[in-house]
Amino acid sequence: MRGPRRSSDAGADATPLDVSVLVPVLDESGTVAALAERVLANLDAIDVRAELVFIDDGSTDGTSDAVRREHERDPRVRLIRLRRNFGKAAALSAGVDHSRGRILVTMDGDLQDDPDEIPRLLQALEDGPLDLVSGWKRTRRDPWRRRLASRVFNWVTRTLSNVRLHDFNSGFKAYRREVLEQVAVYGELHRYIPVLASRRGFLVGEIPVAHHPRRIGRSRYGWDRSYKGPVDLITVLFISRFTRRPLHLFGPIGLISFAAGLGLCTYLAALWFAGASLSNR
Repeated sequence: MRGPRRSSDAGADATPLDVSVLVPVLDESGTVAALAERVLANLDAIDVRAELVFIDDGSTDGTSDAVRREHERDPRVRLIRLRRNFGKAAALSAGVDHSRGRILVTMDGDLQDDPDEIPRLLQALEDGPLDLVSGWKRTRRDPWRRRLASRVFNWVTRTLSNVRLHDFNSGFKAYRREVLEQVAVYGELHRYIPVLASRRGFLVGEIPVAHHPRRIGRSRYGWDRSYKGPVDLITVLFISRFTRRPLHLFGPIGLISFAAGLGLCTYLAALWFAGASLSNR
């Protein structure tokens, strides 16, 4: 994955770690301290060498300062600060590029994802043959409009991609590093990482996880995602199925268009030979 220019306040060495927890944030200064405390407590409980990396995607509310304060308390907390708002995919890309864990955990920074689920995600990844474990928010604590849109989105994606996950929208996932190093993600395609990973032969699975209502800040969900989602899905299906054989997609479209045009021309030619006037058609 490759992202935009960014500045890093991390100052970390290159020593490999067991786990990197990546948290893209945008104006989440009110949740940083609580999230850092809970994530680090769970990492301590399972005794792994780890880091917690916040990627500030152009915040204007002092989020970076809040992360720096947590870094002073615990140097395992790191900050990557993008120069402006580039979007979640770019933030994740920056986190992957600057992290050191052999396993990567991604989660949102609004405390709706429960840090207590991190050990379960890691255990599911370590116990089985999976390369990517997605957190399924079986009971979503969101407004009904978001739940409805999510159900439709997940059903369409599952049907067209043939990847049997319940919750593609979930940003709470655990990956083996090679997954995110080999899957190129840009724009809004971060939601389709399981589909792209599956197409590359990685094994994808999920476990149910707890989900909490947002208590601090405001949601940035907008209806623009309703039309961007289908467009992004078409992009994913194209790059995963037809990149090396584009005629398998465009060939049938061209043949159908050619047949329709030929049929129309044949019909009009028949009318003309029959003496009909075509000037008013």
